[in-house]
Amino acid sequence: MRSYLILGMCALFLVQYFIEVQWLQYVVVALSLFAFLGSAFKADRFPRVLGLIMMAGGIIIEWNKGTGVNGISEGIFLILPLLSLITLAPLLSIPLRLGGYFESVSVLLHNLLHQPIKLYAGITGTLFLLGPILNLGSVRIINEFLEELKLPSAMSAKSYLVGFSTAVLWSPYFASVSLVLHYLNVSFKEYIVYGIGLSLLSLLVGNILFAIWEKRHPLKDEAAIVEPLERNHRNQLIKLVLFVVVIMNSCLVIENFTHWSMIVIVFLISIIVPLLFGVFSADRKRLISPLVDFRDRTVPMMNNEIMLFMSAGMLAFAMKGTTAANGISSFLSALAQQSFFLFALAIMVIVLSITYIGIHQIAAVGALAMQLNAAELGMSNIGLALLLLLTWSISTALSPFSGLNLMVSRFAGISGVQTGLRANGLHLTIIAVIGITIISIIG
Repeated sequence: MRSYLILGMCALFLVQYFIEVQWLQYVVVALSLFAFLGSAFKADRFPRVLGLIMMAGGIIIEWNKGTGVNGISEGIFLILPLLSLITLAPLLSIPLRLGGYFESVSVLLHNLLHQPIKLYAGITGTLFLLGPILNLGSVRIINEFLEELKLPSAMSAKSYLVGFSTAVLWSPYFASVSLVLHYLNVSFKEYIVYGIGLSLLSLLVGNILFAIWEKRHPLKDEAAIVEPLERNHRNQLIKLVLFVVVIMNSCLVIENFTHWSMIVIVFLISIIVPLLFGVFSADRKRLISPLVDFRDRTVPMMNNEIMLFMSAGMLAFAMKGTTAANGISSFLSALAQQSFFLFALAIMVIVLSITYIGIHQIAAVGALAMQLNAAELGMSNIGLALLLLLTWSISTALSPFSGLNLMVSRFAGISGVQTGLRANGLHLTIIAVIGITIISIIG
């Protein structure tokens, strides 16, 4: 029943986006609140408690601002595109699974087992490719491929975090990019070059640092014989790269011609691509089982995400225009006039402090994106967007409460602090310095 409630919420949001009827917005908001309450009973304890606190706090703050039901409705409706995005994006994994691409990725990684530097490059490169589409599911899939190989904890922590955190910077299928670009009114077409450029730099730095680390902690098996990859697997990997390129370019083309919100474009592509795969597939019945699994297992398992995303979004919206938010905005504006580097550092410290105690990045970065004015800070909207997304990416890797850190620390068998700070602290520090320098040049 909850699956139909959540999917109905997504469908009605899409209808409301195009027809813009006020009463329908209230219906969608009501459905989302029912979905939120339903998820509260099934969510893990920490996301449930934190989600209820943030939602209650956001509603109380918004009510005290005098906006009443309309303000609360607007705050919840503003986060619904992201909820719809994270709900439907997993549909894109269906063509990849049925197409046999994951099997070829598994063969590639197993083939590199005794060449740790190449294996690390293979893991991070695969996550760079799959992460933008499959989100955290990409980390889970890679770990399933390599679980029986018992990789060293440090290697798992380094490769998973470095590979996945790059996607946070540029993928339109991620809440981070969709949210920040939406709030700052920056088109994906304008931003994509900067986002991918910084992501590739992060990937390069991560691989160089690992090569240096591996020399100090040798993992190579000199006696191992590496078999060449079979032709059919090479072809499948090429097709996988082309699939991702086509998907991303489709987003750019559709945005250029329609000027729709990128969130809505991704929403539509997530539905259309699996349907097209089914239409042109020789055996269409194969699509039924994964679709049923998506409805009955994937959607109902999103309790934690619904709790955290909706409540953090409501809190971020409610904070806009408050005395506290205005005070932080004035402080940051004054700091930006003195030194851009101090301003950028302050942004990172604020977000990291908030997320390190468990508050989701949507609340911290979302509030800043809605509150800050790039022109008043003496910088462009693209520069501010890149700074906020760089901060989001770093906090995702460092915070022991982020979904990525929790998953990787469980797979690696070490604590969240060891996963984030000890295993990847140097990499994240270097990327922060490089990123801030680039942003200062962009202006």
